[in-house]
Amino acid sequence: MTEPLAIAIGDLLRAKQRKLALAESCTGGLIASHITDVPGSSEYFLGSIVAYAYEAKENLLDVPHDLLVAYGAVSEPIARELAKNARAKFGADVAIGITGIMGPGGATPTKPLGLTYIALSARNAEWCRKFVWQGNRLENKRHSAHAALEMLHEYLLQV
Repeated sequence: MTEPLAIAIGDLLRAKQRKLALAESCTGGLIASHITDVPGSSEYFLGSIVAYAYEAKENLLDVPHDLLVAYGAVSEPIARELAKNARAKFGADVAIGITGIMGPGGATPTKPLGLTYIALSARNAEWCRKFVWQGNRLENKRHSAHAALEMLHEYLLQV
């Protein structure tokens, strides 16, 4: 079943003549899947880079190695870089970057299981939000993808 938010986002992107790009880590392409479930999404969706490993974030999305070492992949600065650099790479009007710890492993004392950062980059906006989900791996991915769609929808209603 197509995510209703993805339909609403598509309608807004089309009406406002905006192009979307994504940089996904923890969601592994789930956001792009929701967006492309909508017929005609090629009119406004340019693409997504699923950059899971440090090397992919550095090589495909130009995330500075020093930033990854300083903050870790799951951090606000990295989410912001993912969004900003995806927007630049694709020449998009708006982009979402997402990174998180979906579980069951990977948590640390300062970065709990379910920790997720979602960033939005546009010419007139730079947003980042932090979430901590309480579900299992698949639930956390679904929550993260839905929250990213909600953020994108909120932004599009404002522009």
